[in-house]
Amino acid sequence: MAASIAYVGGHLQYGVNFCMGQSYKQAIWVPSVTFNGCLQRELSWSCGVSKFLQIRKCNLFRSRTNENWKSFGTVITSAYLRDGSTKYFDFAVIGSGVAGLRYALEVAKHGSVAIITKAEPHESNTNYAQGGVSAVLCPSDSVESHMQDTIVAGAYLCDEESVKVVCTEGPDRIRELIAMGASFDHGDDGNLHLAREGGHSHHRIVHAADMTGREIERALLEAVVNDPNISVFKHHFAIDLLTSQDGSDTVCHGIDALNTETQEVVRFISKVTLLASGGAGHIYPSTTNPLVATGDGMAMAHRAQAVISNMEFVQFHPTALADEGLPIKPKKTRENSFLITEAVRGDGGILYNLSMERFMPLYDGRAELAPRDVVARSIDDQLKKRNEKYVLLDISHKPREKILSHFPNIANECLQHGLDITQQPIPVVPAAHYMCGGVRAGLQGETNVHGLYVAGEVACTGLHGANRLASNSLLEALVFARRAVQPSINYMKSSSLDLSASSLWTRPLVPKSLGSDVMHKILRITKEVRKELQSIMWKYVGIVRSTSRLQEAEQKIGKLEAKWETYLFEHGWQQTMVALEACEMRNLFCCAKLVVSSALARNESRGLHYMTDFPHLEESKRLPTVIFPSSHTTGTWSSRQLHQQPIVKSMV
Repeated sequence: MAASIAYVGGHLQYGVNFCMGQSYKQAIWVPSVTFNGCLQRELSWSCGVSKFLQIRKCNLFRSRTNENWKSFGTVITSAYLRDGSTKYFDFAVIGSGVAGLRYALEVAKHGSVAIITKAEPHESNTNYAQGGVSAVLCPSDSVESHMQDTIVAGAYLCDEESVKVVCTEGPDRIRELIAMGASFDHGDDGNLHLAREGGHSHHRIVHAADMTGREIERALLEAVVNDPNISVFKHHFAIDLLTSQDGSDTVCHGIDALNTETQEVVRFISKVTLLASGGAGHIYPSTTNPLVATGDGMAMAHRAQAVISNMEFVQFHPTALADEGLPIKPKKTRENSFLITEAVRGDGGILYNLSMERFMPLYDGRAELAPRDVVARSIDDQLKKRNEKYVLLDISHKPREKILSHFPNIANECLQHGLDITQQPIPVVPAAHYMCGGVRAGLQGETNVHGLYVAGEVACTGLHGANRLASNSLLEALVFARRAVQPSINYMKSSSLDLSASSLWTRPLVPKSLGSDVMHKILRITKEVRKELQSIMWKYVGIVRSTSRLQEAEQKIGKLEAKWETYLFEHGWQQTMVALEACEMRNLFCCAKLVVSSALARNESRGLHYMTDFPHLEESKRLPTVIFPSSHTTGTWSSRQLHQQPIVKSMV
């Protein structure tokens, strides 16, 4: 059973006020630990989240028979979808990656579903996933082997129950995708072609050339478009979760979103909400994530009193394309780094420094097949020692036909910039890639906030521990999206919506009253602040860290945030005002602070978290980091919900 360490300090407040009544305390079975004089009991992972969720109804959720609700739901869908400012659904899904789409397709069999997505539906981390999905599909492989590889890569911080669930159920999730029309590569023998990537002891990566995520997204979106119970709201930016306080319980009732095309705020009232909003790669200046990955879900959940875990474990992919090493430079700076998949090294790619000296064997016996954290740190060390900007990844010793068939997307991208990967090495550099931490979830995707479920990168299920094994992310998203379905349906059927609920929360305001000149200044300053925050995070909270540099980052971020907020409010900004760039900045600040706070709490080097002043792994610290919720009334704009939480009483 996993335990947890609680971080206490900074501007985040934790306390017994949040704990979910006696049911929460009864789930805490492991010994206590004390931090800064504040006692927090250690929280078991799966059981600790799963068992304290006793569903309680408040007066926004009224019991009905299933038959009555069925007709009521029909009325809501037909009548209230025409109201532009408030929409009512059984299920609200935030995000249109693999987790959100897969979940939506299942729950749509039982009610109306809104998929709320920030940009175009295909614009998600899933779409940029090149490598594939790991699953045990070969007779010589085993679930036990996949589990062991996952736990070793995760530096023994993984929750074993979560690992077992994912590795056991993964093959069925792959078969479901194939049944839905996803097309994966096959070998000459007619069987699925299984690739091998760093950290894996067997060939178990199902892939569609080097565009696997795109193929999965295509198949799922096609099914979603054809489902009459699913409505997709593109270009809708999720602002904040709508929550109420029921005694010591926090209950989720939907979200507010900004239609970024019409600049209208839309309120979604739902019985169940799934957060599947992806990661927070853009807290760093160089990331493989699309522009939409600004940590919105993690920040919203934190403000809504959800428990956050393991945010210090930021995975830097060791091999993003280094544009400055290309013969023909891109005409403009990329919005996100172009990923060179792990599978290139899995297929025999070799890493060299600019003197064409192979260096990985100097760092790890597994050489290029070492886990990502090892490879990223090794490259970082080479760059610093040699004062160079990138290293070289060479696959040109392999047959030309094999390279082009396995990596057509990479070959085409490089060729556009004058580089033939069948003859020349690829310039690569590490870039922020994946958040192993996130909103703490149980084995069914449930959180400590009633009615709120999480799946995908936004969640922290315990699977990845201190470092994600290659190609386990899409797998985790598929497994936990599916596992969240039945409890969500049960919760939905035991609940109904009060149609007057929408008026309980203050509505966010679009800042039209400020005028175009003021807004132009605010947006210009916000853009500069965003770059400055990213620079601080890369310089002080990157691949290699130290306590003093983390403390410096904490101070610099605090000052930068205060300066930005002061500028906003001095220019007429109000607490409830919303604009895409300002709200993204708010979320980036929130996530950056969560990463720094978590990193300061871990005085050891484990997995992705490497500390120069604590260079060794400490067995006594093999515990997840847990950040309990902050106070509603304190902190900065990024730490508070825009609305005040209504307080409601449980029904007797």
